[in-house]
Amino acid sequence: MSKEYGQLLIEGKNLIKDFPINSTALQQPIMRAINGVSFKMYKSRGLSVVGESGSGKSTTAKMIAKMYAPNSGSIQYKGKDLESIRSRSQLMNFRKGVQMVWQDPFGSLNPTHNIFHHIARPLLIHKKVTPINKQELKDRVYALLEQVGLIPAKETAEKFPHQLSGGQRQRINLARNIAVGAEVVLADEPTSMLDVSIRAGVLNLLEKMKFEKKMSLLYITHDIATARYIAEDLAVMYVGHMVEWGDTEEIIHHPQHPYTQLLISAVPDPSKSIHEKLKGNKGEIPLWTPNSVGCPFSDRCQHATNQCKEALPAVTQLSDNHFVRCYLYQK
Repeated sequence: MSKEYGQLLIEGKNLIKDFPINSTALQQPIMRAINGVSFKMYKSRGLSVVGESGSGKSTTAKMIAKMYAPNSGSIQYKGKDLESIRSRSQLMNFRKGVQMVWQDPFGSLNPTHNIFHHIARPLLIHKKVTPINKQELKDRVYALLEQVGLIPAKETAEKFPHQLSGGQRQRINLARNIAVGAEVVLADEPTSMLDVSIRAGVLNLLEKMKFEKKMSLLYITHDIATARYIAEDLAVMYVGHMVEWGDTEEIIHHPQHPYTQLLISAVPDPSKSIHEKLKGNKGEIPLWTPNSVGCPFSDRCQHATNQCKEALPAVTQLSDNHFVRCYLYQK
C-alpha cells in the first residue's frame, strides 16, 4: 500500500461525545462514548477503525457524517468546521462529498423502487444529469452498475432490492456513492452481514474505488484481519478512546498497546495451539462517564499498575506514524 499522503480531507481534533443514559434517578447519568479522539483522513487513503462493540467506532463515523454533533472538539472537512455547515446548499454539498455505507444492505434500499430509481435519484438530486435527457440518465445508470460489477446492467436496473443478494445490494450502495462523486466514504462494517464467500468482492470494490476515484475511506470493523487488507492507516479503539494508531502494517507486525496485542492474538491462526492463552485478563468492559479516571483497559490489562487506574496516559509517538496511549512506553 502507498505510504504517500494526498490532500487532507477530514480532520478530527480532541473529540468528546456524551449520551444520556435512561435512568429513574433524579439526575440523569451520562455515558462518555468518545473521549479525546483525534484523527486525519487523506485523499486516496484508507483509515480502518477497529474495536469491539461499544468502542465508539460508529459514533465517530456518525459525527463525521454530521448525524451527531460533538460535545467538544472539532471536525473539519477540507479545512471547514462542520459546525459552520448549516444552510441547505452547504449541507447538500457536504452530503454529496461525504457518504455513508451502512452495515445493513437489506434496510438501506427502498423495497418499493427498482434499482434504476435508486441510482438515478442521486444523479438527479445533485444535478449530475438533466431530467430531460432520459437516454443520458439511462446510460449513466448502466455505466455505474457496470463499474460496481453488476452485469448485465440493464437487467439489474429493472430488478427490485428483494431480488438481489446482500452483496449485490451493498454494491448498489457503493454505486450511489460513485454517482454523486463522493470524496469521503464512511463504511460502517459493510461486510459484517454478508456471507463470507462474497465479503472479499465488496472489499475489493472498496479498495478499487479508493484508488480509481481518489476517495478517502473510513472502514469500521471489529475484524482486524480485514482492517489490514483495506487501509493504509489503522486506529484501535477501546471504550471511546483511541489506544493505538498509525501505519497499519507497523501496528499489525509490532502491536504495542496491550489491547491491540489482545485483538491480534484473538485472530484464528492454524499454527497456534488451541491451549494458547489470550494476552489479557478477564474483566468487565467499563461504562465510561465524564468522571471516570485512568486507562479504560486497566481492569483487563496484565501490566496494569496503580498509576494506570489513577490517570489516563498521555500519547507517546513511537515512530513517524505510530502512536500509543500507554504508560509502558512513557520515559
